[in-house]
Amino acid sequence: MASLHELPALAAQARGVIIDIAASDVGCHIGGSLSVIDILLYALNRYQADEHNCVVLSKGHAAAALYSALYVLGYSDTNPAEHYGRSDSLLTGHPNHKIPHIRFSTGSLGHGIGYAAGWALAQRQLKSNGIAVAIGGDGELQEGLCWEVLQVLSAQEIGNLVYVIDNNGAQNDGYVRDISPIADIKARFASYRMDVVEIDGHDFRQLEQAFSARQNRGLVIIANTVKGKGIAELEGNPSCHYAKLKLHQAIKWKRRLADAVR
Repeated sequence: MASLHELPALAAQARGVIIDIAASDVGCHIGGSLSVIDILLYALNRYQADEHNCVVLSKGHAAAALYSALYVLGYSDTNPAEHYGRSDSLLTGHPNHKIPHIRFSTGSLGHGIGYAAGWALAQRQLKSNGIAVAIGGDGELQEGLCWEVLQVLSAQEIGNLVYVIDNNGAQNDGYVRDISPIADIKARFASYRMDVVEIDGHDFRQLEQAFSARQNRGLVIIANTVKGKGIAELEGNPSCHYAKLKLHQAIKWKRRLADAVR
């Protein structure tokens, strides 16, 4: 398990892998992968080693981030940039449960929170202390299934679940605020009898404090993030939702990431 002080360097390394994936022949969902990587690194680092826990990437199009996080944390010895998207590879564009340490295949938006809820309920019935962590996105909240699962969480009083929203403000077609805004999102989550905290999703200390705040009820962490985080040319721009980079771009941006953590 990496220390809190080690996570920023691992995040820079993971972002470099994501950039390499985006510079491949197939490209990837780079914007959302760069926004969610810090959340994924923290959650996997804290919970993945215990088989009773489960970390689910519900916004499955950010699979490049999941593969990169598993790689830099040592759960995989294969650099995903060398195999992502190839016809003979398990490293598909959405998380693949055939890959070690990935419990559920996700991709259809809204389903991951349901898988996590089922896992959490099963652990409670087994009298285990297992925790389920579902990582979704603010655009994904347009799927009604997300809110249906919250009704079940409330009705069944499933408290061993953390739902993290990668709140980067953008989706495939533009800004969330212009497409389907959610008014007073904190109050809406709280209405399902969930504890709700709002943080900077790129600050590992704030992530630590938020996850540690979990009590007996389900916890929602609204993690405010920046789409394309770490690459100034991409930050906050919905057009970076999916991209195939030129090699010279990838080299320049990776060098900049390395310089930032020195």
